[in-house]
Amino acid sequence: MNENKLKHLEFIQNVITRMNSNSFMIKGWTITLVAALFALAAKDANINYVLISYIVIPAFWILDGFFISIEKQYRELYKEVAAKNINNIDFSMDASNYNDEDRTWLRGLVSKTILPFYGISLVTTLFVMWLL
Repeated sequence: MNENKLKHLEFIQNVITRMNSNSFMIKGWTITLVAALFALAAKDANINYVLISYIVIPAFWILDGFFISIEKQYRELYKEVAAKNINNIDFSMDASNYNDEDRTWLRGLVSKTILPFYGISLVTTLFVMWLL
């Protein structure tokens, strides 16, 4: 395999890794902030802190869906570059061509890795509100 092709694939893989790391960090921030809001609500017996979770969770859900959709687009670019002839390597990092039905931002919101996480977060928030 040509060194140019390997380098191009490495560039694309770095973007995929960054998007995956961003998604992981968003999930961590979601848990941290929601837990802090629950602690404040329990300490002060104030349900308003829990209600803020209904802003935090959807905001991070949307951001996470964006990162997942971008990651999927770059995975498709990676597949295309891997299949390219060595002479056709152009170092293009434009993955916008892969923004079809399966890799849109809205599909990212309901991906199998995101929907259960944020769905459970919302259900847990409902449960905590019921307990307070």
